[in-house]
Amino acid sequence: MEKERQVLVVFPHPDDEAFGVSGTMSQYVDMGVPVTYACLTFGDMGRNLGYPPFATRESLHSIRKREVEESARLIGLTDLRLLGYRDKTLEFEEPGHLKGVMKDLIDELEPSRIITFYPGYSVHPDHEATAEAVIEAVKEMPEDARPALQLVAFSNNTLNDLGEPDIIIDIDGYQERKEKIMAAHASQTGPLLKSLAADTQEGQDARDMWMKYETFYSYDID
Repeated sequence: MEKERQVLVVFPHPDDEAFGVSGTMSQYVDMGVPVTYACLTFGDMGRNLGYPPFATRESLHSIRKREVEESARLIGLTDLRLLGYRDKTLEFEEPGHLKGVMKDLIDELEPSRIITFYPGYSVHPDHEATAEAVIEAVKEMPEDARPALQLVAFSNNTLNDLGEPDIIIDIDGYQERKEKIMAAHASQTGPLLKSLAADTQEGQDARDMWMKYETFYSYDID
């Protein structure tokens, strides 16, 4: 990893940062790189209410807000932007609105690198709407001013269509911190944390998947 001027991370839900990106974010913070996390919704329409359930549909909003704030603290972030959009509705925002929000963030922060989802390969409609807004905002920038794009892709067709990830971040030394970050999202991550702790082949597979490397795809805008 090279030291960046500013990293902007954009995801739609609390916990999107925890699984595949928090080790990378933590390394940037420890390098002294300013990192901003813009989280578009509070994820309060998510089906998971804890394991065993401890949240209700009414309380999940405030619980997930506290969870992402604790995650940000553990990562070491000093700039968490909670944009407050309604969960599971980003695809229905007025055309161009989210692109404008992303443009404003980019104009303000002037990031040298943006981490978000890969459009077409991130499964959830909120993920796709977020990714598309970021890409469209960057497209409108002068070519020599565009930040590098570092994208998360995980649809079933990812490897068939995109091939192997070309950005691989070794998170050795950050496993314990990443596990605490994931645990901060207690309403969502119980089964995964149980798998990580299991002394079984399933547990080893989970540790290999989540706790050794974080993988991304670069994205060149034509």
